[in-house]
Amino acid sequence: MRSNGTMRARRRRRPVTALTGLAVAAGLVLAGAAAAPATARTASTTASATAVSTAQAPAAQAASVQTASVQAPPVRAGAVRATSAGAASGASTATDPVGPPQGNFLSAFLYSVTQPTALPPGANDWSCKPGPAHPRPIVLAHGTFENRYANWAALSPELKNAGYCVFALNYGGTKGPVLGTGDIAASAGQLAAFVDRVRAATGAAKVDIVGHSQGGMMPRYYIKNLGGAAKVGRLVALVPSNHGTSLIGLGLLARLVPGADVVVGAACPSCEQQIVGSRFLKELNAGGETDPAVDYTVISTWYDEVVTPYTSAFLPSARNVTNETLQSHCLLNITAHINITYDRTATRLVLNALDPAHAQRPTC
Repeated sequence: MRSNGTMRARRRRRPVTALTGLAVAAGLVLAGAAAAPATARTASTTASATAVSTAQAPAAQAASVQTASVQAPPVRAGAVRATSAGAASGASTATDPVGPPQGNFLSAFLYSVTQPTALPPGANDWSCKPGPAHPRPIVLAHGTFENRYANWAALSPELKNAGYCVFALNYGGTKGPVLGTGDIAASAGQLAAFVDRVRAATGAAKVDIVGHSQGGMMPRYYIKNLGGAAKVGRLVALVPSNHGTSLIGLGLLARLVPGADVVVGAACPSCEQQIVGSRFLKELNAGGETDPAVDYTVISTWYDEVVTPYTSAFLPSARNVTNETLQSHCLLNITAHINITYDRTATRLVLNALDPAHAQRPTC
């Protein structure tokens, strides 16, 4: 029989990533407890919207709204963990299917379960050459537990129809469709390689990046540490985790993405790195959070239940920084974290950020 001392020593050698997985799993439990009263509500979205006042932005209602909108039959863990060779490499192959446009994140994600290498419509036409109206191609970066199709099946075709050359990568994992879980510095390296490929194919000196959640924060590592400042014109970040999130926030995100809890139970370096106060975030934000050569736009929402408080997504005020919320344009908009890339107000704000000379008022 092993001594208690030996057992304690072995427990102390548990990897940090495993501890993080357990901690985020605990966040799942806490998130479930927080969301339980919300899911019991049966009020309609319209009724919830009319209850919003200009004096408050109740983040607690976000879980109610977003969880209610993400109801679907359970996805088998085996299907979620199906191997997708090259899914996280960022590179497209001739066999990558182009999926249909989607109207919400859940529909897109469920499609990607059986097509983990799917491209969002309009993306990765390597023969595309930017015109004078939009000289910089767009690179789309998905978030944690997500993939390029699940995030961009609505925005990608909008950008393509607006005249942009659009490219989307998968990163941060080797199994689809739940990606964005790998070490963030390594993911930034994947982004760097993808940007170089886009620049070589299109002849463009720079790209603009549009990212969701981790995909809005991770490019800042590329800009700061991997030479991205000379290759990026604009970074448009939707609900980015610029200053981290909580265990409950990660737990809620894992609950909203079918099968993500399976990944959390394994290893998720990016989960640990996105916790408020992490060593990664301290180093990323030290010495200035932006580069003067790049223009930054952050688009957040009062109802972000993952990156909390929602203002933690914002970057410090500067000449080249714009921080805004959906509700500053459309007061009754109740879109939360995961579905913001499918919100029409957010889509208009992205288009405005990419081409401010032709900005248009969002339609609420």
